[in-house]
Amino acid sequence: MNSRLVNENPIVYPKKQGRVRTDQSNTDEYSAEPIDQLEIFYILFNIKDPEHSELTLEDLRVITKESVEVDDAKSYVRVTLTPTLPHCHVPHLIGLCIYSKLLKSLPTRFKVDVRVAPGSHATEAAVNKQLGDKERIAAALESPYFVDLFN
Repeated sequence: MNSRLVNENPIVYPKKQGRVRTDQSNTDEYSAEPIDQLEIFYILFNIKDPEHSELTLEDLRVITKESVEVDDAKSYVRVTLTPTLPHCHVPHLIGLCIYSKLLKSLPTRFKVDVRVAPGSHATEAAVNKQLGDKERIAAALESPYFVDLFN
């Protein structure tokens, strides 16, 4: 594997101030509180970038609060990620990390959809096709390599 970073000097953005949240999974199927955009963002904001382990997806603005869509009534969550480069080689891996984190954190009634932002990646259609293939996602989430990475 090539150990050279593709994006050696990424832009690191300042963190936005928001509510303080304890890190706890929302596994109660019948939670009285509806799940909203901010709740999903706080589940995801501390995921480490696979290429820059000292930086989070929020630091690099791969995900933002605005890139999260939630419809609690319809049990639907969509996260749109924006890779740092048009030729980023790990957007599918980032998508899997997001998907995995949401599956572990949300009630099972939720349908999760993870996509690459339109026009943000050279192989956007191929990555979105991979992230939309539920059988591929399930197989990847069971792979020992990905289990180690996610943990």
